[in-house]
Amino acid sequence: MKTKLSKEEKEILESFEKGEWVPVTDFSKRKKELMEYARNTLRKDKRLNIRISERDLVELQRKAVKEGLPYQTYVSSIIHKFVNGTLVETEKMTG
Repeated sequence: MKTKLSKEEKEILESFEKGEWVPVTDFSKRKKELMEYARNTLRKDKRLNIRISERDLVELQRKAVKEGLPYQTYVSSIIHKFVNGTLVETEKMTG
């Protein structure tokens, strides 16, 4: 039985097969570096206060519940994705 790969998985496989991946020479050192980067990225050491409409806040809270997140965490993740260029708009379905 052949497994279906997503577009992203196919790209990763093709990249690997082309030999574009190289082994890490000192894995434990590299892992420690990456963990520190992640820790620094995820550290929430600054406060941001904004005023928004009640309607927008209610909608944010509703969407956060759908995602299973506290609404402040949800808003923080939206800002993080926007800053990093990974926030993607979905087309509204019509019909």
